[in-house]
Amino acid sequence: MKRPLNILLTVLLLAGLGVGIFFSVRGQIQSRSVVTVKGVIGSEKEDFFRNPEVVAALLKRQLRVEYLKAGSREIAGRDLSGLDFAFPAGVPAAEALKKRVKPQQTYDVFYTPVVIASFGPILKLLEQNGLAKAEGNYGTLPMPALLKVMEAGTRWNALKGSSLYPSSRSLLVTTTDVRTSNSAAMYLALVSGVLNGGQVAQAGDLDTLMPKVSPLFLRQGYQESSSAGPFEDYQALGAGKTPLVNIYESQYLAAAREKTLPQGAVLLYPQPGIITKHVLIPLTPAGTRLGEVLTGDPELQRLAARAGYRTRDASLFQAAVKSSGVSVPASLLDTADLPSQEVMEAMISNIQAQYPK
Repeated sequence: MKRPLNILLTVLLLAGLGVGIFFSVRGQIQSRSVVTVKGVIGSEKEDFFRNPEVVAALLKRQLRVEYLKAGSREIAGRDLSGLDFAFPAGVPAAEALKKRVKPQQTYDVFYTPVVIASFGPILKLLEQNGLAKAEGNYGTLPMPALLKVMEAGTRWNALKGSSLYPSSRSLLVTTTDVRTSNSAAMYLALVSGVLNGGQVAQAGDLDTLMPKVSPLFLRQGYQESSSAGPFEDYQALGAGKTPLVNIYESQYLAAAREKTLPQGAVLLYPQPGIITKHVLIPLTPAGTRLGEVLTGDPELQRLAARAGYRTRDASLFQAAVKSSGVSVPASLLDTADLPSQEVMEAMISNIQAQYPK
């Protein structure tokens, strides 16, 4: 009896050992087949890449993403050695990168308008002064009228009905640092066109245009280097710190989904508006593979829409917005064009030269 039992136990032991070796080898093969793709991204996209569902969807395609964060304009000029991709926000940064690295192809992964995050009492005060219009759950900002007030150095407590926000602060939009961040560069592109009589700024316009534009940035004082900072202040500190803050629509929608918007939050759309394109620049074949997956995989496009980004499939975005509990315009009809990259750089350099050394 003992001999057959010993044989049976030996067989079972060997079988168990074989199964363990099989799964161990299979796990090692699978692990080797997953490619780690390293890159640098604009900080506004961190929540997207950190999302466990995005991580899982990428792993299904044998990709694991590791990233560094930086302001989008900073990305355009930084050392990219050892990286597989760069993923800034905005065409200006993407164009600067394309000139440097000369990729065979780039990937327009998703889009988002530049918007102004504010609060209900602020919208009401601006509306009373003809500087905004409530449109259901969001508002619009007629930029020519608003910029005229800003240029004059008007303070909040000088507005009619200022008891709604009795602050002695100057009426300005809080932006990031235009020297490093795309969201501020997009605001610069927008206001330069408005202050240029509705025409896209040209090199010959800058001598008369920049004395109007530069104070809108220089009078703000300290500015964060990327778009995450001002929005975090908006969420944590309220209107006392940031009554009007320039952000990406995607940031606001993601916070709405996560229920982290401050009480009384409201989204304002500049008129004209401006749209930021998020362009992935591959630096290696692994970066190219990531670009293909992010643009071509339906699940990742759905997750991008859920993160607040507008994608090629408008129905994905509308479904995601509906489930977040806020309403936004289905499309933006009144949008401004960007100046050339050379003019954008000239405007930024003009402002940079005026910062304290």
